[in-house]
Amino acid sequence: MFTLAQLTSFVAVAEELHFTRAAERLRMTQPPLSRQIRQLENDLGVQLFNRTNKSVQLTPAGRAFLVEARGILRQSEHAALAVRQVSTGEAGSITIGFTAASAYSTLGTLLRTARKAMPRAEIVLREMVTRDQLAALANNSLDLGLVRPSVTGPDLLSRPAVREELLAALPTGHALTVREGALQVADFEGQELLMYSPTEARYFHELLISIFRTAHVTPVYRQYLSQVHSILALVNCGLGVALVPEAAAQLRYADIVFKPVELPTPAPVELDLVWRRTNDNPALHALLRHL
Repeated sequence: MFTLAQLTSFVAVAEELHFTRAAERLRMTQPPLSRQIRQLENDLGVQLFNRTNKSVQLTPAGRAFLVEARGILRQSEHAALAVRQVSTGEAGSITIGFTAASAYSTLGTLLRTARKAMPRAEIVLREMVTRDQLAALANNSLDLGLVRPSVTGPDLLSRPAVREELLAALPTGHALTVREGALQVADFEGQELLMYSPTEARYFHELLISIFRTAHVTPVYRQYLSQVHSILALVNCGLGVALVPEAAAQLRYADIVFKPVELPTPAPVELDLVWRRTNDNPALHALLRHL
């Protein structure tokens, strides 16, 4: 079977139609070039060139083989480039998990960075709550997670991605919508609150419980839900009020008014990037360098 070196030699001679010029182009002497061509013809069992003392011409078989040889050389170049790009993280595939709330702001920034810095990489997205993302990271089905802290583990590395304020989401016409300036935590005393699930949305559940306990405020928990967009849908129906991350205000509902809330801790909502220490995916580490 022919080699890439033989194909390179054949293409050079076919394009130059002169052995001496082809040898100079390949930075070699003519005798080894002639041996490459003879060996190629022997391997193929056909004559590729008609040679005389005055000229070198392609045979019909040579003209047909030139098209194939050029294609094979292009494919080999592309294969080598693809391998180098995967090894440096420029190409390859990376699977990213994200929570529903992170899709409103942080995920978009991450994806724009990835597309600009790594245009040949394939990005696979999976919407998952934090708990499921951590399980997927553990079994190597996820490369990078956008999760709610705090995440700990001997095989986990993390870095802060963003911090956000909490906003009050109020049905149109609610008494709190006409208050001047930011609302106070005390304003939620006795309010019918759409609350986060203690299992599926544990981070937000514990955050709000801590805020209300510190302020000695007791809302009335009307429903427990896991997703921000579900909570906002019920606020829009007038079933209660809610506290949501500020990025959720990008979801435009006709019957919801968003108002700032004065909290003891500024920007209390945190989102982290998390990955496994032992993950050797070059695309992951290339993306982390650009973020």
